[in-house]
Amino acid sequence: MSEQRERRPADADHWLVRPKTIRILWWVFGAILALTVIGQVFVHVHGYFGIDEWIGFNAIYGFLTCVAMVVFAKLLGFVLKRPVDYYDVEPRLSPNPSEAHDDA
Repeated sequence: MSEQRERRPADADHWLVRPKTIRILWWVFGAILALTVIGQVFVHVHGYFGIDEWIGFNAIYGFLTCVAMVVFAKLLGFVLKRPVDYYDVEPRLSPNPSEAHDDA
């Protein structure tokens, strides 16, 4: 008895994973980012250091900070990575009793 899998139509996917929706969200978020950067032309920003008064500084700073966090997470993953068979190896906390008596 072979059990056949029921195929779902492409429209049955969640709306957030559809390629068309992802493309629309990229455009919407890009437009929002552009509007916030353009809005800084009309609203004076009182910066603390001077460089943070530049137009688009917060967008660039946020992007570079995000990139730095991703790179740091990748490097941390290399440091903390375990071998593929790490959990398959049987732990040996004490010597095997049968091996201990072979010396006699």
